[in-house]
Amino acid sequence: MSLLALFTRPFLDLLRGEARCVGRARDLLRLGAGLVVGWWIYVPVHELLHALVCMAAGGEVSRLEIDPLYGGALLARWIPWVAAGGEYAGRLSGFDTGGSDLVYLATDLGPFALALFPGVWALRRAARAGRPALFGLALPFALAPLLSLTGDAYEIGSILVTRVPSWAGEAARELLRGDDVFRVGEAVAAAGGGAAAWSGFALAAVVGTLWAFATYALGGWLATRLGERPLEAMRRPDGEAEPAEPEEP
Repeated sequence: MSLLALFTRPFLDLLRGEARCVGRARDLLRLGAGLVVGWWIYVPVHELLHALVCMAAGGEVSRLEIDPLYGGALLARWIPWVAAGGEYAGRLSGFDTGGSDLVYLATDLGPFALALFPGVWALRRAARAGRPALFGLALPFALAPLLSLTGDAYEIGSILVTRVPSWAGEAARELLRGDDVFRVGEAVAAAGGGAAAWSGFALAAVVGTLWAFATYALGGWLATRLGERPLEAMRRPDGEAEPAEPEEP
Protein backbone atom coordinates (compact mmCIF):
# COMPACT_ATOMS: atom_id res chain seq x y z
CA MET A 1 0.00 0.00 0.00
CA SER A 2 1.35 3.43 -0.94
CA LEU A 3 1.60 6.27 1.56
CA LEU A 4 -1.12 8.11 -0.35
CA ALA A 5 -3.44 5.10 -0.13
CA LEU A 6 -2.67 4.74 3.58
CA PHE A 7 -3.90 8.25 4.34
CA THR A 8 -6.81 8.41 1.88
CA ARG A 9 -8.41 4.97 2.26
CA PRO A 10 -10.46 5.74 5.41
CA PHE A 11 -11.92 8.86 3.80
CA LEU A 12 -12.63 7.08 0.52
CA ASP A 13 -14.44 4.29 2.36
CA LEU A 14 -16.42 6.91 4.29
CA LEU A 15 -17.40 9.02 1.28
CA ARG A 16 -18.07 6.11 -1.07
CA GLY A 17 -20.04 4.31 1.61
CA GLU A 18 -22.19 7.37 2.22
CA ALA A 19 -22.78 7.70 -1.53
CA ARG A 20 -23.99 4.09 -1.69
CA CYS A 21 -26.27 4.39 1.34
CA VAL A 22 -27.83 7.81 0.98
CA GLY A 23 -30.12 8.50 -1.92
CA ARG A 24 -33.09 10.04 -0.14
CA ALA A 25 -33.64 12.30 2.86
CA ARG A 26 -34.86 9.39 4.97
CA ASP A 27 -31.64 7.50 4.22
CA LEU A 28 -29.66 10.36 5.73
CA LEU A 29 -31.90 10.26 8.81
CA ARG A 30 -31.33 6.52 9.14
CA LEU A 31 -27.58 6.96 8.80
CA GLY A 32 -27.63 9.67 11.47
CA ALA A 33 -29.73 7.52 13.80
CA GLY A 34 -27.37 4.59 13.31
CA LEU A 35 -24.39 6.83 14.06
CA VAL A 36 -25.95 8.07 17.30
CA VAL A 37 -26.73 4.53 18.44
CA GLY A 38 -23.30 3.31 17.38
CA TRP A 39 -21.55 6.07 19.31
CA TRP A 40 -23.73 5.44 22.39
CA ILE A 41 -22.72 1.79 22.32
CA TYR A 42 -19.10 2.35 21.41
CA VAL A 43 -18.14 4.80 24.17
CA PRO A 44 -18.77 2.51 27.17
CA VAL A 45 -17.53 -0.59 25.33
CA HIS A 46 -14.31 1.23 24.39
CA GLU A 47 -13.67 2.35 27.96
CA LEU A 48 -14.52 -1.04 29.46
CA LEU A 49 -12.07 -2.68 27.07
CA HIS A 50 -9.33 -0.31 28.26
CA ALA A 51 -9.94 -1.50 31.80
CA LEU A 52 -10.40 -5.19 31.04
CA VAL A 53 -7.29 -5.40 28.85
CA CYS A 54 -5.28 -3.56 31.52
CA MET A 55 -6.26 -6.17 34.10
CA ALA A 56 -5.75 -9.05 31.68
CA ALA A 57 -2.22 -7.78 30.95
CA GLY A 58 -1.36 -7.69 34.65
CA GLY A 59 -2.30 -4.14 35.61
CA GLU A 60 -4.79 -2.87 38.17
CA VAL A 61 -7.81 -0.64 37.67
CA SER A 62 -9.19 1.64 40.38
CA ARG A 63 -11.37 4.14 38.51
CA LEU A 64 -13.11 4.22 35.13
CA GLU A 65 -15.22 7.29 34.49
CA ILE A 66 -18.19 7.04 32.11
CA ASP A 67 -20.69 9.82 31.55
CA PRO A 68 -24.22 8.96 32.73
CA LEU A 69 -25.38 9.67 29.16
CA TYR A 70 -23.53 6.50 28.10
CA GLY A 71 -24.77 4.33 30.94
CA GLY A 72 -22.17 5.32 33.53
CA ALA A 73 -24.66 5.39 36.41
CA LEU A 74 -26.03 1.96 35.51
CA LEU A 75 -22.59 0.41 35.08
CA ALA A 76 -21.44 1.93 38.39
CA ARG A 77 -24.09 -0.16 40.18
CA TRP A 78 -22.59 -3.37 38.85
CA ILE A 79 -18.86 -2.66 38.60
CA PRO A 80 -17.09 -1.25 41.66
CA TRP A 81 -14.37 0.63 39.77
CA VAL A 82 -16.78 2.41 37.41
CA ALA A 83 -17.78 5.96 38.36
CA ALA A 84 -20.54 7.98 36.70
CA GLY A 85 -19.35 11.35 35.43
CA GLY A 86 -16.02 12.99 34.70
CA GLU A 87 -14.69 15.58 32.24
CA TYR A 88 -14.88 13.26 29.23
CA ALA A 89 -17.47 10.92 27.75
CA GLY A 90 -15.31 8.15 29.18
CA ARG A 91 -11.84 7.90 30.65
CA LEU A 92 -9.73 5.33 32.46
CA SER A 93 -8.49 7.75 35.10
CA GLY A 94 -7.20 5.32 37.71
CA PHE A 95 -4.96 2.42 36.71
CA ASP A 96 -1.59 0.98 37.62
CA THR A 97 0.62 -0.75 35.08
CA GLY A 98 3.22 -1.76 37.66
CA GLY A 99 5.74 0.33 35.75
CA SER A 100 5.41 -1.83 32.62
CA ASP A 101 5.17 0.00 29.31
CA LEU A 102 3.94 -3.24 27.70
CA VAL A 103 0.95 -3.23 30.05
CA TYR A 104 0.49 0.49 29.36
CA LEU A 105 0.50 -0.10 25.60
CA ALA A 106 -1.85 -3.06 25.87
CA THR A 107 -4.25 -0.92 27.91
CA ASP A 108 -4.28 1.76 25.22
CA LEU A 109 -4.43 -0.63 22.27
CA GLY A 110 -7.11 -3.02 23.55
CA PRO A 111 -10.29 -1.25 22.37
CA PHE A 112 -8.97 -0.81 18.84
CA ALA A 113 -9.32 -4.51 18.18
CA LEU A 114 -12.89 -3.53 17.34
CA ALA A 115 -11.62 -1.44 14.43
CA LEU A 116 -9.76 -4.47 13.09
CA PHE A 117 -12.93 -6.53 13.38
CA PRO A 118 -15.78 -6.01 12.93
CA GLY A 119 -15.19 -2.29 12.33
CA VAL A 120 -13.90 -1.84 8.77
CA TRP A 121 -15.47 -5.10 7.59
CA ALA A 122 -18.90 -4.05 8.89
CA LEU A 123 -18.55 -0.57 7.39
CA ARG A 124 -17.88 -1.93 3.91
CA ARG A 125 -20.49 -4.65 4.17
CA ALA A 126 -23.21 -2.21 5.22
CA ALA A 127 -22.23 0.17 2.41
CA ARG A 128 -22.39 -2.54 -0.26
CA ALA A 129 -25.76 -3.65 1.05
CA GLY A 130 -27.03 -0.06 0.95
CA ARG A 131 -27.99 -0.14 4.65
CA PRO A 132 -27.63 3.43 5.96
CA ALA A 133 -28.51 2.63 9.59
CA LEU A 134 -25.96 -0.17 9.78
CA PHE A 135 -23.38 1.98 7.99
CA GLY A 136 -23.86 4.70 10.60
CA LEU A 137 -23.70 2.13 13.40
CA ALA A 138 -20.35 0.84 12.11
CA LEU A 139 -18.73 4.26 11.72
CA PRO A 140 -17.49 4.75 15.33
CA PHE A 141 -16.02 1.24 15.40
CA ALA A 142 -14.26 1.48 12.04
CA LEU A 143 -12.98 5.04 12.42
CA ALA A 144 -12.07 4.80 16.11
CA PRO A 145 -8.29 5.05 15.50
CA LEU A 146 -8.73 8.33 13.61
CA LEU A 147 -11.20 9.66 16.18
CA SER A 148 -8.55 9.05 18.84
CA LEU A 149 -5.84 11.22 17.24
CA THR A 150 -5.93 13.74 20.08
CA GLY A 151 -6.38 11.07 22.76
CA ASP A 152 -5.34 7.43 22.77
CA ALA A 153 -3.39 7.71 19.51
CA TYR A 154 -1.24 10.48 20.93
CA GLU A 155 -0.76 8.52 24.15
CA ILE A 156 0.38 5.46 22.20
CA GLY A 157 2.85 7.66 20.29
CA SER A 158 4.08 9.23 23.52
CA ILE A 159 4.74 5.85 25.13
CA LEU A 160 6.83 4.77 22.15
CA VAL A 161 8.71 8.06 21.82
CA THR A 162 9.61 8.17 25.50
CA ARG A 163 11.31 4.82 25.10
CA VAL A 164 13.87 6.57 22.88
CA PRO A 165 16.96 7.71 24.85
CA SER A 166 16.46 11.39 23.97
CA TRP A 167 13.13 11.44 25.83
CA ALA A 168 13.47 8.45 28.15
CA GLY A 169 14.21 10.42 31.32
CA GLU A 170 11.68 10.41 34.11
CA ALA A 171 10.93 14.12 33.71
CA ALA A 172 10.32 13.80 29.96
CA ARG A 173 8.12 10.75 30.44
CA GLU A 174 6.06 12.54 33.05
CA LEU A 175 5.72 15.61 30.82
CA LEU A 176 5.05 14.03 27.44
CA ARG A 177 2.82 11.08 28.27
CA GLY A 178 -0.92 11.58 28.45
CA ASP A 179 -4.26 10.89 26.80
CA ASP A 180 -5.14 14.50 25.93
CA VAL A 181 -2.80 16.11 23.40
CA PHE A 182 -4.06 19.61 24.25
CA ARG A 183 -3.36 19.24 27.95
CA VAL A 184 0.06 17.78 27.26
CA GLY A 185 0.79 20.69 24.95
CA GLU A 186 -0.26 23.14 27.66
CA ALA A 187 1.94 21.32 30.18
CA VAL A 188 4.95 21.50 27.86
CA ALA A 189 4.38 25.23 27.37
CA ALA A 190 3.89 25.84 31.10
CA ALA A 191 7.12 23.99 31.84
CA GLY A 192 8.97 26.27 29.43
CA GLY A 193 9.73 23.31 27.23
CA GLY A 194 12.71 23.74 24.97
CA ALA A 195 13.49 22.16 21.64
CA ALA A 196 13.84 18.68 23.13
CA ALA A 197 10.42 18.77 24.82
CA TRP A 198 8.60 20.22 21.82
CA SER A 199 10.29 17.87 19.38
CA GLY A 200 9.31 14.91 21.56
CA PHE A 201 5.74 16.21 21.71
CA ALA A 202 5.59 16.64 17.92
CA LEU A 203 7.16 13.24 17.27
CA ALA A 204 4.66 11.55 19.60
CA ALA A 205 1.80 13.17 17.66
CA VAL A 206 3.28 12.01 14.33
CA VAL A 207 3.84 8.46 15.58
CA GLY A 208 0.29 8.36 16.95
CA THR A 209 -1.09 9.56 13.63
CA LEU A 210 0.85 6.92 11.70
CA TRP A 211 -0.40 4.27 14.11
CA ALA A 212 -4.02 5.38 13.64
CA PHE A 213 -3.95 5.18 9.84
CA ALA A 214 -1.94 1.94 9.91
CA THR A 215 -4.55 0.41 12.22
CA TYR A 216 -7.33 1.29 9.77
CA ALA A 217 -5.20 -0.18 6.96
CA LEU A 218 -4.80 -3.42 8.91
CA GLY A 219 -8.55 -3.51 9.48
CA GLY A 220 -8.98 -3.00 5.74
CA TRP A 221 -6.60 -5.84 4.99
CA LEU A 222 -8.55 -8.16 7.30
CA ALA A 223 -11.84 -7.03 5.75
CA THR A 224 -10.47 -7.82 2.30
CA ARG A 225 -9.39 -11.28 3.44
CA LEU A 226 -12.95 -11.78 4.70
CA GLY A 227 -14.50 -10.77 1.39
CA GLU A 228 -15.09 -7.04 1.86
CA ARG A 229 -12.68 -5.26 -0.47
CA PRO A 230 -12.21 -1.47 -0.48
CA LEU A 231 -15.30 0.35 -1.67
CA GLU A 232 -15.19 1.09 -5.38
CA ALA A 233 -15.87 4.52 -6.84
CA MET A 234 -19.40 5.16 -8.04
CA ARG A 235 -19.80 5.76 -11.76
CA ARG A 236 -19.81 9.33 -12.94
CA PRO A 237 -22.82 10.83 -14.71
CA ASP A 238 -21.03 10.29 -18.03
CA GLY A 239 -20.97 6.57 -17.27
CA GLU A 240 -17.22 6.35 -16.76
CA ALA A 241 -15.81 4.99 -13.55
CA GLU A 242 -13.19 6.93 -11.63
CA PRO A 243 -9.59 5.73 -12.09
CA ALA A 244 -8.75 2.53 -10.27
CA GLU A 245 -6.61 2.75 -7.16
CA PRO A 246 -3.95 0.47 -5.72
CA GLU A 247 -5.43 -2.51 -3.95
CA GLU A 248 -4.68 -3.34 -0.34
CA PRO A 249 -1.89 -5.87 0.12
